[in-house]
Amino acid sequence: MWLQEKFGLTVPVIGAPMANVTGGRLTAAISAAGGLGMLGAGSAVTADWIRTEGAIAAAGGKPYGVGLMAWSVDERPEHLEAVLELKPALVSLSFGNYAPYVAPLQAAGIAVATQAGTVADAREAIDANVDIIVARGAEAGGHGRNAVGTLPLLQAILDLTDRPVLAGGGISGARGLAAVLAAGAAGGWIGTAFITCVEGLTKEAIAQRVIEADETDTVYGTVFDAASRAGWPDEFGGRALRNAYFDQWEGREQELKTDETAHTEYVEGTKAADTTRASVYAGQGVGAITGRPTAAEVLDGFATYRTYLSAALNGGAK
Repeated sequence: MWLQEKFGLTVPVIGAPMANVTGGRLTAAISAAGGLGMLGAGSAVTADWIRTEGAIAAAGGKPYGVGLMAWSVDERPEHLEAVLELKPALVSLSFGNYAPYVAPLQAAGIAVATQAGTVADAREAIDANVDIIVARGAEAGGHGRNAVGTLPLLQAILDLTDRPVLAGGGISGARGLAAVLAAGAAGGWIGTAFITCVEGLTKEAIAQRVIEADETDTVYGTVFDAASRAGWPDEFGGRALRNAYFDQWEGREQELKTDETAHTEYVEGTKAADTTRASVYAGQGVGAITGRPTAAEVLDGFATYRTYLSAALNGGAK
């Protein structure tokens, strides 16, 4: 498989970059266990944070990646400079005009991926000459589009291009990984399954809320972005766990953007890991999370995809 040949993986899984979750330790742990870990460089971090956490990710000697948001790089070019210094194996650039950054990264020997939420997004990615396209379906946690489900989007993008396509959104275990591989994906772009890993940055209260959630508990919107004022374009909402704060402000996002009391309430809730006020980004596969595993245990679970893929190709899943 392409991922195995390109990055030396034993399991065709890339750990999606998640701000406040995938620091250097979790990134390294995913890579050590046979996948490819991705450092989640949120817009609020410093370039030195990227350098420090990137060094931790690299210390294990395995390939790793870094995830950046194009809109944030426009405002914080030092983020891209730090990544170019680190020279990870892969950089994900999405959500905004990433095209100007593709060639400089590739010139440094770094593969470039971008997340596409529609066929139109995928066409732009092809025009920008990215190396990997992530078919990010509406089921996925965190930021992106809410336009198309993973499976119809994956099929459409695979019909569009012969470059490697990863599937992201709703892939909670080996059965889901086998399904997208059978469809022609090069691998899975997996985020939610790693949220509660012990090596991650997730606070205990957040992890417990994720463990308690089921597949119907997520919502999609821009409430938390309006509250945080981090700078996310309204074009890209986020899928997160429903809470009282979201219910209070859904449909009133423009008002929320200028409400100082509500902004303070959100910021303080985030600092306190108060899940009634803070954003807890997770996808529809969240119901499969039942504890606090190691990254290796998560990868071991995904590695059994071969059983389901073989069964499917031989006439029926077991």
